[in-house]
Order: sequence, then C-alpha cells, then structure tokens
Amino acid sequence: MGYKSLAECVADLEKHGHLIRIKEEVDPYLEMAAIHLRVYEQQGPALFFEKVKDSPFPAVSNLFGTLERSKFMFRDSLPKVEQLVTLRSDPVRALKNPFKLPGIGLTALTALPLKQSIFKNTFSKTTISALPQIVNWPMDGGPFITMPQVYTEDIDKPGVLNANLGMYRIQLAGNDYIQDQEIGLHYQIHRGIGVHQSKANAKGQPLKVSIFVGGPPSHPLAAVMPLPEGLSEMTFAGALGNRRFRYFYDDEGFCISADADFVITGTVYPQENKPEGPFGDHLGYYSLTHPFPLMKVHNVYHRKDAIWSFTVVGRPPQEDTSFGALIHEIAGSALPKEIHGLKEVNAVDAAGVHPLLFAIGSERYTPYLKERRPQEILTIANHILGKNQLSLAKYLFIAAREDNEQLDTHNLSAFLQHVLSRMDFSRDLHFHTQTTIDTLDYSGEGLNAGSKVVFAAAGDIKRELSTVDPKGLYIEGTGLSDGFGEFKLAIPGVLALQAPTYIDGVNTEKEIGRINSILKRDELKGIALIVLCDDAEFTAANINNLVWVTFTRSNPATDIHGIDAFIQDKHWGCKGPVIIDARKKPHHAPELIKDAGVEDRVDQLGLPGGPLHGII
Repeated sequence: MGYKSLAECVADLEKHGHLIRIKEEVDPYLEMAAIHLRVYEQQGPALFFEKVKDSPFPAVSNLFGTLERSKFMFRDSLPKVEQLVTLRSDPVRALKNPFKLPGIGLTALTALPLKQSIFKNTFSKTTISALPQIVNWPMDGGPFITMPQVYTEDIDKPGVLNANLGMYRIQLAGNDYIQDQEIGLHYQIHRGIGVHQSKANAKGQPLKVSIFVGGPPSHPLAAVMPLPEGLSEMTFAGALGNRRFRYFYDDEGFCISADADFVITGTVYPQENKPEGPFGDHLGYYSLTHPFPLMKVHNVYHRKDAIWSFTVVGRPPQEDTSFGALIHEIAGSALPKEIHGLKEVNAVDAAGVHPLLFAIGSERYTPYLKERRPQEILTIANHILGKNQLSLAKYLFIAAREDNEQLDTHNLSAFLQHVLSRMDFSRDLHFHTQTTIDTLDYSGEGLNAGSKVVFAAAGDIKRELSTVDPKGLYIEGTGLSDGFGEFKLAIPGVLALQAPTYIDGVNTEKEIGRINSILKRDELKGIALIVLCDDAEFTAANINNLVWVTFTRSNPATDIHGIDAFIQDKHWGCKGPVIIDARKKPHHAPELIKDAGVEDRVDQLGLPGGPLHGII
C-alpha cells in the first residue's frame, strides 16, 4: 500500500485485524519488550502502545512479526518490486532507460526520491530524553533505538542517490553519554556508513548523520535490504511503498525524511568514541561494552501525532527473522547468480544467522575418479566466505547438489544428516585460522577475531547415522564418570554429551584425551558428531537448541576436536567422530535471561479482561 505515514499504516492494520491497542500505561524499562516477545512467540498482531511511561509519544512494534502481515502491508507493490530488485533485470538500466523497460522502468522512474521543502513546517522539536526510553534486557547499557534508519551522504559525492540508509543500533542514554547532547552509533567500518565516515575522517571533517524513526514501513525495510549495485535505498523505499521518498534539508544542511515520525540530526567527529553497550543481541547473548562512534546531537524533530517504532532483538526467531523472510520473498536468492555453481545458501537463523551457513553447490570436477570428493564445492565455499555479510560466518556446511537434488538448506536436521553421513573426517574439514568473525560473537580470541571451518560433503554415504543412543557408551563405571553427565541423541548421528564445567584449554585437552582413551570407535558406530555441552537435555531437545548451542558457543580452531585426531601436512583430521566443545567459557558473553518480575506483570495482561487475553 502507498502509506503516507506510519499512522496510516497503523490504521490500516487495525482495520483489518492485524493490530491491537494496549491502552494501559506501560513501562519502557523491560515491560514493553517483554510484551512484544510474548506476542511475537505466539505469532500475534502488531502492538500499539497508547501510553508510554515518561514519554508523550505512543509506540508501535511487531509490524513485521509475521510474513503474512508484511505481505499485507505491501500487497499492491510486491510483484513489481520483485522485478526491480532481482537480477533478472538491471536496475541501473531501468533507471537510465525507463521507457525501454515498461513496468520495471516505470516503477524505477516513479520511485525516484522527491525533494520538497513544503514539509519543513510540519515538524516540531523535542529532546532525546522525551523519546520512549525503551530498554529490552536487564543488562542493557541504556535505552536503544532498535528500528532506526541511519542516513549519511558520501562527502565526495553528496546527494540522496549516493547516500546510504542503514539500520544500525543507536544508544540514547546511559554509560558516559551526556543526556540529550550525545548518543552512540554501533556499526562496523565495512558498512556503508563506515565508508562515509572513513572519507570524512580522511578530510578531517565531521560526518553529518540523520536518524529517521517511523515513517511508512517501506523505509525501515529499505534500510536492511541487500540491494543490487546502483539501486539506492531511497529509490527502493519509493518503489516498495508506492510513494516516492520525500525529503528536504534543514537550515543546518541535514537531510530530513519528510514522512518520518522522528528525525535526530547530529555529527560524528573523527576519532571521537565513547563506550557503547551492553546490548542484548541477535545471537541470544549480550554484545558487551566497546568504544563506538559518538554522535553529537543537533536537533530532534517530530511530526504531529508521531509514533515511535521499535522492535526487540534476542535469540532467534525474532521479528528480524520475519524481516529476513520478507527479504527472501522479495529478492529471492541473488547469490547463486553471483557465485558460479552455487545453488543456494542459508544463513541459519536459529544459530544467530552469522555463525552458521548451510550451502549447496555443484561438484563436477571429478567425473573420471572412482570416488567423488569435494573439489568444486571447496572453490564455491571460498567464494561464499569472501562475500559481504557471509564473510562473518564461522561454520560453513556445504554439500554437492548431485548427491540429492531435493536437498534443502532450510531443513536443518536433514541437511546436517546429509553432510555428516557423507563426510570423510580425515579429509573434508578445512580451517581458516586467525581471521575475522562477527563483532557480536564472543566465542573467538577477541573482538571480531576468531576462525572458520568448512565441512564439505560430496559422494556416496560413508556411514549410516545412528538413530538410538550408542549402547557401548556408559558414563558410570568408566573414566568419564568424573564430571561427565548424561548423553542424548539430538538427531541421528549427533550426540549431546554433558561435560564438566569448562576451566581452560589445557584442561580441555586432558578431557579430550580421556574421551579418546575410553570411547572406542566401535562403541561410537553411527555417531558422526559429539557436542560437549553444559546441559545435554536442553541441547538435544530440538534442532534449534542444537544449532544454537553448538555453533554460538564454539570457535572452530580452538573448540573442534575428534576421536583419533591427527595433523598431516598441516591438515587437521580425525578418524572417529568430530567433537565440538560447545560449553560456556569464561570469555563468552552472558546469555539473555528475562526478568521474572516483569514476566509476572505481563502474565496479568493475558488474564480475562486484559488486552492480551487470548493472544499470550
């Protein structure tokens, strides 16, 4: 729909039963987030909070909480936007030759940003402290903007078509920030805003930043959309929203989104940082306090009847999971067209997205060999690990499409079993050490530092995966009984083994030695992977728990071991099952735990007569 504002979107959703109002006053400290999380878990409606404690502004969340609701909001524009974004056509060519590409070209032409100064008088001013001070998790360093659209321009090529619109979290208060004068920006230097900051730094000039909150739902989606080269986020927002991105510049030269509900303007000066965080993040843990760019606030604008838009970040699935589903719905998978031989790749949401990738590629290099083995898919794997956000991954499991044309990377259990049943563990694990991982991932040696591994599978089945607990593995009466607990088969071939509390690497080597000396390969027949964990029952309860524990709590180079492991020509392998040490370790960030008192208050809202009765 061509919504002119967030308020128009809210009204449309409410009219069609996709949104409910909470009329009671709610506390932005933990309570609003807790309500959102409960409703999202039940795939419930969008939420409009009429009265936010200590703020004059109402708030809305869970707009994108289901794919059905997201598609409803864009029901009139999705088909033509899919044509514009997918690589079946060239968006740059569509912009340059709109009349030669009917439909696609017209969409691109009518979506171009529209500069209009008539909106200048529709905004009033407020302060940072008057905004809803929403805190999601108990250990968060302060209130954050979780659904921002952060706008910056290239200092060498100013203008809206060369600008970047991204979604980077914003800390509004807390830590050492001066109230109402300073806020924190969290982003990595390789992002679009980071490139703009680097150019400004090189010239010794401050970077102008505009932060938009609210506006038509096409705007926040544009901020997270991976777009083809040459298609700006503002143009995409116009195409998806059936309404051109309207903007003007204020008296200080900052770009203002005319349809946004709030706009915060400010400057980032070279080398000026302050501690930002902690923040409950999408891996299911806190990202800790680190220096990040400091933004000095100039103005805080809001439109009449402004609505604050927010989401809650935490262990997947969350609303950003639904964002991802909508992005895939719009763009499909562009990567197979960019990486020759790649069929599909899935950044596994249940494992926090960045830690774990599943991929399928072609394996055509060895038609003359008696035994097929991974070769072409290793080349593809290197391409994947060098591609944009995929380069943050720690684990890549890649399979040959020729072994099973129906294989699906989104069927997590079946895909894992396919790979583990075909791998030669002495040959098919390939490590990248002393490299970069996600800044939010604390399983490595330091901030943004860790390792990667490729599990590659091509060829015939090499082992039948066990569907029952191994009969020969008894903890009591063996050398493993000291500190080791129960074990459970999580999926065929994967055993969760409750291990002693982690102490250090030296002690771990001793524990792995004990496992090697006691557990014989014949006892482990049908077991391909052993996951050392703190709670075997939790880890093995479902596939989401298994991948979350295994791949968010381990760093490949330090935490992968194996039965009868060896090193030959600097290649690591093992003859028996692979062992991944996925226990919590002292350097890991704490996991997200809800506040019991707040949860009790939310329970009351679900009782008969409460606004959430029948929803939670």
